[in-house]
Amino acid sequence: MLAKYRSLPESIRQYLLVTWNYWAFTVTDGALRMLVVLHFYDLGYSPIAIAMLFVFYEIFGVVTNLVGGWLGARLGLNRTMNIGLGLQILALSMLLLPAAMLTVPWVMAAQALSGIAKDLNKMSAKSAIKTLVPKDAEDKLYRWVAMLTGSKNALKGAGFFLGGLLLASFGFSGAIAVMVAALTVVWLASLVNLKADLGKAKSKPKFTEIFSNSNSVNILSAARLFLFAARDVWFVIALPVFLASQLGWEHSSVGAFLALWVIGYGVVQSVAPAITAGRGSRTPDGKTAMLWAGVLTLVTSLLALVMITEWLEPQLALIGGLMIFGAAFAINSSLHSYLIVSYADEDGVSLDIGFYYMANAMGRLVGTLLSGWIYQAAGLAACLLVSALFLLFTFIISFKLPKTHRV
Repeated sequence: MLAKYRSLPESIRQYLLVTWNYWAFTVTDGALRMLVVLHFYDLGYSPIAIAMLFVFYEIFGVVTNLVGGWLGARLGLNRTMNIGLGLQILALSMLLLPAAMLTVPWVMAAQALSGIAKDLNKMSAKSAIKTLVPKDAEDKLYRWVAMLTGSKNALKGAGFFLGGLLLASFGFSGAIAVMVAALTVVWLASLVNLKADLGKAKSKPKFTEIFSNSNSVNILSAARLFLFAARDVWFVIALPVFLASQLGWEHSSVGAFLALWVIGYGVVQSVAPAITAGRGSRTPDGKTAMLWAGVLTLVTSLLALVMITEWLEPQLALIGGLMIFGAAFAINSSLHSYLIVSYADEDGVSLDIGFYYMANAMGRLVGTLLSGWIYQAAGLAACLLVSALFLLFTFIISFKLPKTHRV
């Protein structure tokens, strides 16, 4: 196996290593989120209090994507990826303290480090793809990005399941210790093998260049903000708490269900190039993104209506609605992930991608805060109505995206 790996072209070996790092990180990130939500729900925290535990995670994700893109262009993506892995190990280690010492400020600080780590890792992985795919190979770029994004989300789903399973099997501290040990091995291997200066810009970009000058990148970033706010406003806090408190599901069942959902979501992302391929072109454009945003808006509006009118039994409506929502959202996310890599400037690619994922993190922040607040005040159906409104904004903004994939 090792000999076969070494016989591969250098670009393929680096792509596999970047993907492996991204996969390993994603499993721990998904598991940590499920551990925190379920553990602190057990301790009696309200939905809004649980949401507050993730505030720094999302806030620092916003800052990290802006600064991280600049650092990646100056230092190389190998360094930013390895820094992200190291910070995640530190963040997990902070949660190994006895339960009595895990105060809200301490957990928020650990989540802040995890947020920095996650977005350094994701920005580095997505940017690295641009540097490894030949120019003018848009079809290959779309397939590679879709595969990376889809596999990541499938493993994030596995992380949800792992988080619920580890919590039930080893308790909170034991679960964290297992993840620290596994991620440390991955980090040491990455330090040795990941190529130096990957994605490093030819000229040293100034700090003032962290904001994108590309109109296409700016429009796509705005659409991405509302897209992810629409997902997280009901998925991050409201849904798992609803399943546990209103439907009486066990922690392992909540983790397993959300895991299967995210895994399916990742599978659809991976095959999105086959689903979205048009007759005249194998790669999508702004019009494709606009049309799929419209589909997702309609799906979410109908799900909200069903929950409000109680036309179907809530458990049946949620399970069926989540499947349809997940498939449509996965295609939207995959389209966006391809378009940003395609739009990004070749030299210093991480600058544009960092700015774009800053908007992504801002959307997650807005969605997470609203998820806890709206659910506590008005319930899950209200969260779905807000989600549909955000998706309508995504649809309208997408009208302005270029109608060809070249910019």
